Amino acid sequence: MDRNNVVDMLRELINVNRDGEKGYQDATEHAKAADLKSFFRQQASERARFASQLEAELARLGEPTTKKESGHVAATLHRGWIDVKQNLGGGDHSLLESVEKGEDTAKESYQKALQSALPESAARMVSEQSQAILTAHNQVKAMRDRRAA
Repeated sequence: MDRNNVVDMLRELINVNRDGEKGYQDATEHAKAADLKSFFRQQASERARFASQLEAELARLGEPTTKKESGHVAATLHRGWIDVKQNLGGGDHSLLESVEKGEDTAKESYQKALQSALPESAARMVSEQSQAILTAHNQVKAMRDRRAA
């Protein structure tokens, strides 16, 4: 993979993590259950940390990090839809369904990155972050399923 593709891939993952951070912050505001609020806050913090790690990797590659990635427009619209659903009476189960969709997007982006030719240090970081995102996805899915019962 050439340098431009590596930079593009890392910027994409930064955006995905900024989206996740904002999504989890939004979910924290809407969650009713204390355990969900705590989990969502933890995940928002982790996504911010992931984005910062990826920004540091860009800097290590000599790429300026003055341009702050802020996420995707589609994710902003998704968060808006979550707000509407919650205002119409959607509960924690509905919220978890929406969060899981966001996690699906993150998983896809990380799978794409893992299949690309990243430098060794970036590949190791992306692999570790991918595992954490998969774990979070599975936790969200399990919480959603418990609340559906």
